[in-house]
Amino acid sequence: MRWQTFEGPECMLDEQQVETTVYSLAGVPKAPAERRSCERYLSLLRVGSLLIDDRRELCLIKNISAGGMLIRAYSDIPEAARLYIELKQGEPIGGKALWVNGEHVGVEFDTPIDVLSLISGSADGLRPRMPRIEIECNAWVRQGATMHRARTVNVSQGGLRVEATRELPVGANVVVTLPGLSPEQGVVRWADGETCGITFNRVLALSQLVGWLGERQDRDRAAN
Repeated sequence: MRWQTFEGPECMLDEQQVETTVYSLAGVPKAPAERRSCERYLSLLRVGSLLIDDRRELCLIKNISAGGMLIRAYSDIPEAARLYIELKQGEPIGGKALWVNGEHVGVEFDTPIDVLSLISGSADGLRPRMPRIEIECNAWVRQGATMHRARTVNVSQGGLRVEATRELPVGANVVVTLPGLSPEQGVVRWADGETCGITFNRVLALSQLVGWLGERQDRDRAAN
């Protein structure tokens, strides 16, 4: 696993944000998001094995969706190149480089993958640490006697990121309620004026999180 820190002139350690591999139930991979110059990040990105032409090398996986992924490559990859990404030993996923922007490559899979199965892993397979999953749903964040309605950006076993309509102060003790899950106590760890990161006081079981996501996915499919 590779660790990196990106420091800006005015960032505080307790406001540090963690950049991890993001999983999405959507059909296409997202381009990398821009960062403010003062933000400080610690990278904890999933490592994959990239097979292209006759060579094998490592890459960092920024986000994964059913239809593709965004990777950070360490060699030049031409647009439209055929390649394979090995997330589990002996299970390569075929695709092509849909677009290339510097070291970032958007990969389109030949066939969609089961993202929830990938997150869950298997008894003898590699399991991602604290995976973040993009999810669109309302969350209720209670701070004392005040209830805030917020839009969830992503969620993990350890917390979530929300777009808050009102500012939530860093360090505030809160209770978060997501539809279909029990209320969870947590702490606001960082805020940038538009979104904030909340850490749960306990780590959710991966099976609980994946089960909840699967139920939401089934409801969305039935609605469509």
